[in-house]
Amino acid sequence: MLNIGSIVLTVEDIDRAGSFWREALGYVNRGEPGDDWVILDPPDKAGWAAPGASLALSITGYPQHYPPRIHLDLYAEDQAAEVERLLAIGAREVDWDAYPEDADWIVLEDTEGNRFCVVDTGAFDRT
Repeated sequence: MLNIGSIVLTVEDIDRAGSFWREALGYVNRGEPGDDWVILDPPDKAGWAAPGASLALSITGYPQHYPPRIHLDLYAEDQAAEVERLLAIGAREVDWDAYPEDADWIVLEDTEGNRFCVVDTGAFDRT
């Protein structure tokens, strides 16, 4: 059976992107970052094949595509507080006019222009 091991984001600046995502997710470097690659793991991940998706950052030289074909959904119990925190560490709001009236997510982008959504888990039906 397959599982997601790493999600790879294209970045322009490994240090800047690594700092953002470590702070945003509380992840840690798996090993010493290279000039063009770093893998970030959940802090309690027992090994590279253990459950829990890692986030890899890669400098590829390819331009960003808009809209991107893939993005992360980050779940938040306190969406407003998490959005405020993410903006304070370098995220940017995305001017996006396609929100439905009952949207439970907010679209942001990281320091490299990779988009992600902060989803309000309080909006989920818990039954």
